[in-house]
Amino acid sequence: MGSPAGHRPKSSSDRRALLRANPYFKDLDASIIDRLVSHAVTRKVRKGAVLFRKDDPGSTLYAVCEGAVRISVPSKQGQDAIFNIVSQGEVFGEIALLDGGSRTADAIAIEDSELMLIERREFLPVLRAHPEVAINLIEILCSRLRRTSEQVEDIVFLGLPGRLAKALLQLHRRAAANPAEGIRVTQRELSQMIGVSRESVNKQLRSWERRRWLKIERGGVRIVSPSALSGLISQDADAAPTHATS
Repeated sequence: MGSPAGHRPKSSSDRRALLRANPYFKDLDASIIDRLVSHAVTRKVRKGAVLFRKDDPGSTLYAVCEGAVRISVPSKQGQDAIFNIVSQGEVFGEIALLDGGSRTADAIAIEDSELMLIERREFLPVLRAHPEVAINLIEILCSRLRRTSEQVEDIVFLGLPGRLAKALLQLHRRAAANPAEGIRVTQRELSQMIGVSRESVNKQLRSWERRRWLKIERGGVRIVSPSALSGLISQDADAAPTHATS
């Protein structure tokens, strides 16, 4: 699907280090890591490579070693709704891995990336033998569900400035390990994350750039004043009707 074939890293120690670097695997017992490593493969993919499409059969868990992957759902009009951008140290594909069903979204590399793949047939025996692995995956699923609920709330209760500010700050926090690089995201991707037109995003970003809250760069944005953007979210939230979530 536009990506090179999988290959094994040079040594098992490489694969072990990659899993240990992932927050969902780092605290597992060494014997569990060794078992997963014995079956894991890595794959290098180019920017734009399609890893899977919505409704494809799915049986693989992916861990991002380098790069970033966009998780989105296409519409009949040719526009995407972006649910998440998965970056280094994160996993995706866990739903189909667990239930053996079809993929719930598209996964497309938005940078040249290196991924680690673990197949369902290899993962389920580990899951059954080690409940702590299941607990880790439950936490992943819960965090995804919370994020989806939050996105729905944002669309209902926040205006464009608040939604855009929130999306930028979330990406800013995830890029904190490499602050010199800024946020690598296009205005089109931002528009698809918050459900507005690219032109509206561009207009708002230009306004904030004039206020020196951020700087628009080629292929991304650099946040200059996180506190100013946080203030916009608070203003939107204060103006919204009282609501409750579970």
